[in-house]
Amino acid sequence: MFDKRINDLAFQLVDYSIDVQEGEIIRIVAHDFASKPLVKELVKEITKKKAIASVEFVDGEVQALEYLNSTKKAREYKAKWELEKTKDMDALISIRGKSNDYELKNVSQDIIAEIMAANKEAQNIRVNQRKWVLLNYPTNYYANSAKMGYDDYQDFFYDVMLVDYAKMYQDAKPLKALMDKTDKVRIVGNGSDLTFSIKDIPAIICAGERNVPDGEVYSAPIKDSVNGVVQYNTISSIQGVEFKNVKLTIENGKIIEASSEINNDKINDIFNSDEGARYFGEFAIGINPKINHPVGDILFDEKIYGSFHLTPGQAYDEADNGNSSIIHWDLVCIQTPEYGGGEIYFDDVLIRKDGEFMIAELKNLNK
Repeated sequence: MFDKRINDLAFQLVDYSIDVQEGEIIRIVAHDFASKPLVKELVKEITKKKAIASVEFVDGEVQALEYLNSTKKAREYKAKWELEKTKDMDALISIRGKSNDYELKNVSQDIIAEIMAANKEAQNIRVNQRKWVLLNYPTNYYANSAKMGYDDYQDFFYDVMLVDYAKMYQDAKPLKALMDKTDKVRIVGNGSDLTFSIKDIPAIICAGERNVPDGEVYSAPIKDSVNGVVQYNTISSIQGVEFKNVKLTIENGKIIEASSEINNDKINDIFNSDEGARYFGEFAIGINPKINHPVGDILFDEKIYGSFHLTPGQAYDEADNGNSSIIHWDLVCIQTPEYGGGEIYFDDVLIRKDGEFMIAELKNLNK
């Protein structure tokens, strides 16, 4: 039986998230084939707008095989081709429907870093010069990662995907205004004690236009202003490697020590990707009231109500602190009481305690 929520999601993505206009070229990249039902509905909705849908399916096993057997010349050619396709599109809908998060585990870090570097120009155009939205499709893999039965996971998935993003945007405006005028941020609790400045770096509301699910307001720390220790309490995977309880020590913006409860021997491989990997490119506060716990998926986990993420790597153009890197690693700390609590201060004023906003103009963001 067809699930109408798939059509509702397709309509939201086309009509709201990327606001498709007549004549535009909309590129759909679907990773693995599980998401075909959603892709079909997207093609229908895009066609209704008199726009052009261009669909690509990417299989994880085939991609890993291609990487493992590719030559440098082949990788350079693929990057050149990707750049031309990126320049030609008006918008991108990227859908992940994974069955295995570790297909690339046997691909060397050198090859992955080379591929990422070769595609950096295309990535910059996609992120900063084109409309785009990124989401996952509910599969048994994601249900398993979330430790939920598949039917329960689907209900959770559509519940958080189809929230009222227009209302969320309005409710987040006071937080944006406050961040725009803030200089010093201090974060304490649950192993963290650090300070940094976001002075004169814009705050950006994310409410369904780029990621779905969505729900964050982000800025970036002044590159050399971060000092102290940050302890993250959600599991995170990057480049096919999983890390847990990552702890970073920072001096004048630079990560000088890094540790993880698992794969500790590999964590510095990530931070040695390039010079910018040891500096931060984003600071964000999670505000989605429907997401209350980690599900092993960063698109969900970085939006958790009562969380923050302080991200090593590339900054976004809209909130640019000058940091450049091939990585952008969203590491998340939840500050609600069941996850150890914590406090955020803006210019020495307590803004959020144990995940709940404390000042009147931000109360609409509380559950």
